[in-house]
Amino acid sequence: MSTYSKIVETKPHPSRVIAIPPEEPKVAELHFRSKLAFETDPSDVYMDLQNNSAEIIVIDARTQEAYSQAHVPGATNLPWRKIDSSSTAAMPRDKVLVTYCDGIHCNASTKAAMRLTALGFRVKEMLDGMQGWKREGYPIEETVVQLSTNMTRR
Repeated sequence: MSTYSKIVETKPHPSRVIAIPPEEPKVAELHFRSKLAFETDPSDVYMDLQNNSAEIIVIDARTQEAYSQAHVPGATNLPWRKIDSSSTAAMPRDKVLVTYCDGIHCNASTKAAMRLTALGFRVKEMLDGMQGWKREGYPIEETVVQLSTNMTRR
């Protein structure tokens, strides 16, 4: 008997995906709805900016140096470490603040969201931050920072 004609009996392996069974649809819907109450993605932010939505303010939670190199057009730089009642005193309370940072390996946007919500703001975090924004091919802005130097010619 050739090896090709042998029938190999295989045992199915248990699924790792359903080792913990999925939740019932109604409970799962609440979970996913809850996630969307806290998060948004670059596509939705981009579309709101394109449509001149007056309902959101985009907050770049990174350092001024990172912001100056590349940021979402129209974003306000508010490094998470500087967020307090005085730095946010002039911010409108009727807008949803959308925080972002570098991307999946950065948690500045989460820290900013935590501080802003503690101050009473409504906040969503933009998933994947600048990495996701750039990956989608959306435009970026740079801020030119000029250093003043007093140089004398000899």
